[in-house]
Amino acid sequence: METHVVIMAGGIGSRLWPVSTPQRPKQFIDLLGIGKTMIQLTVERFMPVCNLKNYWVVTSADYVGIVREQLPLIPEDHILAEPQPRNTAPCIAYACWKISSVCPDANIIVTPADALILNEQRFSNIIRKALNFTAEGNRIVTVGIEPTRPETGYGYIFAEEKRPEEVVKVREFKEKPDLATAKEYLAAGTYFWNAGIFVWSSRTIVAQMRTHAPQIADVMDRIAASFGTDKENETVRELFPTCEKISIDYAVMEKSDDIYVIEGNLGWSDLGSYSSVKEHIPSLDDDPSPDGCLADSGCKGNKVVGKDVRLFDCEGCIVHAEDAETVIVKGLEGYIVAVKGGNVLVCPLADEQMIKEYSAKR
Repeated sequence: METHVVIMAGGIGSRLWPVSTPQRPKQFIDLLGIGKTMIQLTVERFMPVCNLKNYWVVTSADYVGIVREQLPLIPEDHILAEPQPRNTAPCIAYACWKISSVCPDANIIVTPADALILNEQRFSNIIRKALNFTAEGNRIVTVGIEPTRPETGYGYIFAEEKRPEEVVKVREFKEKPDLATAKEYLAAGTYFWNAGIFVWSSRTIVAQMRTHAPQIADVMDRIAASFGTDKENETVRELFPTCEKISIDYAVMEKSDDIYVIEGNLGWSDLGSYSSVKEHIPSLDDDPSPDGCLADSGCKGNKVVGKDVRLFDCEGCIVHAEDAETVIVKGLEGYIVAVKGGNVLVCPLADEQMIKEYSAKR
């Protein structure tokens, strides 16, 4: 079976304002200061298992130009524009119906555009196992992440057993838990973070959508009648917004009996907060003057992205100022300092859950 990759790239990353904005959200940002954006890292991650000609990107109509700029080797007709956000189920359906129209026997990987995976060789091995499994029957495989802490910000996958890097049956999908429940999940050993990465054949997902999300399937059938014609874009603009607004988890994953999980310790992060970004940036303790930045002897545990950031008597801070000329910070402990496009954020890391709310009050 021919492998295709669908990258979902329509989110706005509002918890990382002002670095991530609705005009250029986090999937199109070099969050880690390594010279590559998150969507570019995502494309590279799947190259061992998929040819570039079989990549598809589903994104907002507003971001099509950015995708073309950052991913020039992706075929232009594989960049699919959502005229309106309708959550992940319609997004995924649109791409999978398109793939089915050109390759009915495709094996499809669906992934977010903005996650980080450090153990890429292990991840490639897991994806190959998942592809082999879904090629053999009407099965859906999701990637589970072995939890490292009692996290309340992620959904969980409850598996029948723990067999690292092997495919096992899913018992249930769990919503984001409270702290006490998250601790129970961690202790049990058979609950895994839901990374939002799925593997299935095109025939399987179309059949599952027809069974569990018939309204969306009906809309996609009507849109598909225009594929390859001069009316395709007009039809998508007219009909796509009529899809039910629902996630793939609610639409299919929680209803189907054919769901499996393959889990592993992959060094995964959704990079959905400044704290998670901070975890993956080298500390100035190891190199107090990288790329023109400076931390004096009174500094400890600080992380920096920027070309000229100078820290004095600071501890445990993250400074993200990629496009700022010079940023000088004195005497802060446990703070976020972020500068982007003329906007500035100074906020305690302990209050970062309020950034989305604060940035909306304008």
